[in-house]
Amino acid sequence: MADDHTHVQEFFTPRAAGWDTRFPDDDPAYAAAVEDLGLRPGDAVLDAGCGTGRALPFLRDAVGPDGTVLGADLTPAMLDAAADAGRGHAAQLLLADVARLPVATEALDAVFAAGLIAHLPRPAENLRELARAVRPGGLLALFHPIGRAALAARQGRRLTADGLRAEPNLRLLLAGSGWRMTSYVDEDSRFLALAVNQSRAASQGDADSQA
Repeated sequence: MADDHTHVQEFFTPRAAGWDTRFPDDDPAYAAAVEDLGLRPGDAVLDAGCGTGRALPFLRDAVGPDGTVLGADLTPAMLDAAADAGRGHAAQLLLADVARLPVATEALDAVFAAGLIAHLPRPAENLRELARAVRPGGLLALFHPIGRAALAARQGRRLTADGLRAEPNLRLLLAGSGWRMTSYVDEDSRFLALAVNQSRAASQGDADSQA
């Protein structure tokens, strides 16, 4: 996706109202991914690029009534669909760009991101922004309800080794953005990469924000 956010909005706006009905069977995959993230009661978590909010009820269940759940998306129509589905009760919905989050440094315990990485205009820089918002030792989940090969087949394209989510490429990208990959699963039924925020990433984020 280009830096011009209108490209993202133009893609998702006409699809927002029917998004959930296109993929009606994805909820168990979302629930399993949230469980694997290992959230604790009272945690603060961001669903970055939350779309229609499929993950938000599961994130709320994981952090409990004393936790904080934020759902941020760039496309107003997606947030409207999340609200219409009642998922605004599980989280605070934010119209926000993950490249410049309205979140204090180290305010979060974790970030959940479903399908986000393919839409990041500058992946390394954008992942560093997520690291800035997460405490040292905090967690990141990059998720998709189907794996790379299954997604490529659905889209009628070939799976190539130079893809951003290929394990060696993603590991290097995360390492250069303040994250250390701890788990990687790419199978037909789901894609899930987990990473931990390195303390130096948060420190660098503080320095950058003060520059």
